[in-house]
Amino acid sequence: MTPFRYRCTLCGLSFARDEVRYLCPECSRGHRTGRPLEGVLEVVFDAKELCTAANNRAPDEDVFLPVERRFFPPLAVGQTPFMGAPRLAKELKCSRLHIKNDAANPSGSLKDRASFLVVAEAQRLGIGKIVAASTGNAASALAAVCASAGVQAVIFVPASAPRPKLVQMILYGATVVPVEGSYDDAFALSLEFTAEEGGLNRNTAYHPLTIEGKKTAGLEIFRQNRDTVPDVIVVPVGDGVIISGIHKAFLDLQAAGIIERLPRLLGVQAERSDAIHRFVQSGTYSDALSPYTIADSISVRTPSNAYLARRAVLDSKGATVIVTDQEILSAQRLLASMTGVFAEPAASATVAGLCKAITEGSVDARESIVLLVTGHGLKDVDAASKGVTIPSPVPPDIESARQFLRDRRP
Repeated sequence: MTPFRYRCTLCGLSFARDEVRYLCPECSRGHRTGRPLEGVLEVVFDAKELCTAANNRAPDEDVFLPVERRFFPPLAVGQTPFMGAPRLAKELKCSRLHIKNDAANPSGSLKDRASFLVVAEAQRLGIGKIVAASTGNAASALAAVCASAGVQAVIFVPASAPRPKLVQMILYGATVVPVEGSYDDAFALSLEFTAEEGGLNRNTAYHPLTIEGKKTAGLEIFRQNRDTVPDVIVVPVGDGVIISGIHKAFLDLQAAGIIERLPRLLGVQAERSDAIHRFVQSGTYSDALSPYTIADSISVRTPSNAYLARRAVLDSKGATVIVTDQEILSAQRLLASMTGVFAEPAASATVAGLCKAITEGSVDARESIVLLVTGHGLKDVDAASKGVTIPSPVPPDIESARQFLRDRRP
């Protein structure tokens, strides 16, 4: 681990490691419910120490992590597949297309990475209870990592969370509190509970190590891409922490002297959950008025990390696009049928977003492109079934089978 300090992304104040835990105490004073978090902290490594520790082009990943390895939970998180997608590339008329498949994490989503680092931090601090709000994936991830470490997980979820995700987190042994309302309502309630009942709060962006955990996907993309920076990384965007984490990975690699340029980030939002997209486009923030979408993992009225997400897009000279639920379902089927990767709707939005960005000209199909798949399709089979017709059974004889196949020829 390289020495670091926390720095407020709004005012620039710097804090020692254990001087603060969540947000900048100055900037967060005026925070109001229904607004993105102000005073989100980022980890800033000592530049000289980082360059010394990363004095070759293949440094150990621990150099870039703010928790010592001895506190890591025993669950094997990360090092997920990075694969070419030649059939999908041909369909989209792309020259160089890869998939980073984080659905292969233990609980089936990229959120395992943030939970892993927060649980490690809890073990360093000797805290035995972790609290979080989630639409499902962050909760499942936290429950899984807590189960491996023997730490209590208390999770607030909107009542609309997909049943498979609820089953998953309960089986892992978490205490699940369904909330009548939205993700934003669950988020606010979890903060109040933590303040009054104790524990470490894992909420995205609220705890700075959630961004650090998610950046490990970016570090792996660079390594698995043969130590080469892709031109474009396509990221689904809900609360804005994943896209900020990917950006942070390449900023750290740049600070260590390993790379010279950053990848452009293409953030993809659902049409009805578009607060960050509109913020990037206009420079003025406003909530998503009706953020309900089939892509539950990116359904957010008030994205907690909107300010840092906008900075990540603009700093990388990237862009954002919005896609409809129908485009997401079509992309889910296209991704599965062309690559063998079954992604949940939020993760499939990257394919729909890339198609739109190529059409609009913000991405050149000749560039090196990475699609970040953030969650497994089995987490929300009900959503996937909306785009699928299951055929009726046939009699058990060969002629019936032949007729069935003849009827379905294009």
